[in-house]
Amino acid sequence: MKSLVKILTKKKLKISFAESCTGGLLASSITSISGASKIFDIGLITYSNQAKIKFLKINKNIIKKYGAVSHECCLAMVNNLSKISKANISVSITGIAGPNGGTKQKPVGLVYIGVKKGVNTQIYKCLFKSKKRFSIQKATVKKALDLAHRIAK
Repeated sequence: MKSLVKILTKKKLKISFAESCTGGLLASSITSISGASKIFDIGLITYSNQAKIKFLKINKNIIKKYGAVSHECCLAMVNNLSKISKANISVSITGIAGPNGGTKQKPVGLVYIGVKKGVNTQIYKCLFKSKKRFSIQKATVKKALDLAHRIAK
């Protein structure tokens, strides 16, 4: 986290987050670092489908057709966040932290992380093996920070 804040500060880049299953843990991990105010723009916790539609302007048909935990929803989240925030780097997270809520098609631990810098947008599908909620959330935040660090370089 400190290295991400350092590289973003050095390059004068801003970062924004749209989180669902991590519930603000990603934003908290950045704001716990001194100097984060120079690089952190906005963090939206769009936990419900209604919040994704209202604040991130996700087309409700995307959620209806693919579900909130999907490549398509994660992509719309990161793209729309980048329009709202005007940050250089945007990160979106949507997934199933468990221990309940999983299905055969979308098991507990399934998380999508979107990372966007300029025109470069990537969506990562992760399947964390832990069935413990906080472990999945922490692993998701670590992975999101790693991906943000990689795209910031």
